[in-house]
Amino acid sequence: MIHPTAIIDKSASIEDGVSIGPYSIIGADVKIAAGTNIGPHVVINGPTTVGKNNRIFQFASIGEVPQDKKYAGESTRLEIGDNNVIREYCTISRGTIQDQGVTRIGDHNWIMAYVHIAHDCQIGNHTIFANAATLAGHVTIEDYVILGGFTLVHQFCKVGLHCFTGMNSVISQDVPPYLMIAGHMAKPYGINVEGLKRRGFTGETLSGLKKAYKIIYRSGNSLERAIAELTELGKQHQDVNYLVDFIKNSTRGILR
Repeated sequence: MIHPTAIIDKSASIEDGVSIGPYSIIGADVKIAAGTNIGPHVVINGPTTVGKNNRIFQFASIGEVPQDKKYAGESTRLEIGDNNVIREYCTISRGTIQDQGVTRIGDHNWIMAYVHIAHDCQIGNHTIFANAATLAGHVTIEDYVILGGFTLVHQFCKVGLHCFTGMNSVISQDVPPYLMIAGHMAKPYGINVEGLKRRGFTGETLSGLKKAYKIIYRSGNSLERAIAELTELGKQHQDVNYLVDFIKNSTRGILR
């Protein structure tokens, strides 16, 4: 399962059932769990942990040192969960001590070619990053987010769960959950109705989220007034409460 031209550091831990293709390099302090397939010409540096049943395609660079001038060789790490697909030429960096010291990618993510995930990013589960989507450092992407091709996310931004971004979107503030956004600079274009339907959201829930969107974006409310109205709406629609918490906890301010 390991091609004879692959170079594997003695300190690397490779479980049974891992496949490693020609000319790939597995560095020190790398752990790869069973069922993961590493294509040819992949470089994985540690400390990095790769979970089960991942597929990493050729020419990906995984767990390299962060592109941060403050980085001075500290021991930071990358953690990748299970059942992810990482396509050609993706670059995923380790963390920095200025944050949590770790970049994390959850489970069941589909990361297409040329995607860049910078240091200290926190990626949830069941996301899709289309070709050349780029995350600056310290970005958080919650579950079920879809980033259109060439989407750019500014450092320290957070994209809430179930969001959908159009291609070439440029994001410089936090994006509340459930939204569709697009543009340079990105603007909101309503609730991600089709995506939410596919994930089993009921008509009643969608109705509540549409009302919430109008309160935030169509009513002319101040953000404080919008939060007050959303809090009342949340008594009838539980998913609105998550939206309220997201807005209250935003550090960069929400896209509006």
